[in-house]
Amino acid sequence: MKSSRSEFLPLSRSTIPLSSQSSISSTEAVVDLSALDRNLKEVRRRLSPHCEVLAVLKADAYGHGAVPIAKALANLDVTRFGVASPSEGVALRQAGLTHQILILGPLFPEQLPDLIAHHLTPTISSLELVAPLSRLLQDRKDPYPVHIKVETGMGRLGFLPDAVTDLLALPVFKSVLRVEGLMTHLADADNEDSHYTKQQLALLQSALTRIESAGFNVPIVHAANSAAIIAHPSTHLTLVRPGLLLYGYAPSPRLSEKLAITPILTLKTKVAQVRHLEPGASVSYARSYRAARPTTIAVLPIGYADGYSRGLSNRGAVLIRGRRAPIVGRVCMDMTMVDVTNIPDIHAGEPVTVIGRDGSDRITAVDLADWLDTIPYEVLCGIGARIPRIYTHSA
Repeated sequence: MKSSRSEFLPLSRSTIPLSSQSSISSTEAVVDLSALDRNLKEVRRRLSPHCEVLAVLKADAYGHGAVPIAKALANLDVTRFGVASPSEGVALRQAGLTHQILILGPLFPEQLPDLIAHHLTPTISSLELVAPLSRLLQDRKDPYPVHIKVETGMGRLGFLPDAVTDLLALPVFKSVLRVEGLMTHLADADNEDSHYTKQQLALLQSALTRIESAGFNVPIVHAANSAAIIAHPSTHLTLVRPGLLLYGYAPSPRLSEKLAITPILTLKTKVAQVRHLEPGASVSYARSYRAARPTTIAVLPIGYADGYSRGLSNRGAVLIRGRRAPIVGRVCMDMTMVDVTNIPDIHAGEPVTVIGRDGSDRITAVDLADWLDTIPYEVLCGIGARIPRIYTHSA
């Protein structure tokens, strides 16, 4: 594997120069940009020629590092990006990204000056935002592009379908604001029963019909998240918003069989120390694990401060020499202990795979999510800021 370290540092991650990360950090996340390319191709393969991709980079590209991921995707002809907040968008602008950045999350009046200054595109989901935004834009020569969010059943943000036409009839939408896009968010697209998704799409279409009947033109309409890209081609419209798919995971197990994608992140650490326990000896806080036999324990320099959840205590596993080593005792802030009794001659410095493939076995974010009774989104987003991200291109 050839390493190609990005000139950009990941957002909210280690600020250690990338050239020195491997020698300084015993734990690192390796991100394969060639796998990202392949995953993007798999998404595009499902779309009609007129349908664009808006790559979702919120939560630091789901823990993968938003700036290097944005740079890689821009080189693959992605021209639209989505983030949750203006601060995420500003960081991308400061790193040199010039493409459209759509703010998908809620906005507040005090955030609007920075939003405008950095040419970020807002999603308007409440009437309260219209007046302060239009006041800040009143001296501009050209109308400012915005997207309107329609609430079709997610139960979070947006205007009801029958309220959108009245919104667009406001004078500001004929002067300082230009409606570039209409969007909704699908709540149940990974459900095998498609009824609710079809109902949401019908509500979005009803809003669009009202808008067009009133003489308004909205060039971009988008609804499809990762699950809908796979399961509901009718939701592709003019734009889709892949997030988890780009990073190599399907939103649900039943959808994983329908596409060829690869996790792009591998999380690795090293054995810090090896200890030999007699029967009855305990490991870690609260003595929740006690050896029932002569036991060899490997101490790993990764813990819940790195996003390796305490919920994995006495239930997760890692890979060493292609074999599973179960976690024993409580996961600590900075350390985790695993049982390596059945893996002979383990020594300090031995490589450990926390997420990824080793030999014929692999552990994915889905496995960690199953052990934690959560979802892979949370596992990936939780990988800690002090773990450096190393960017490579596989052969």
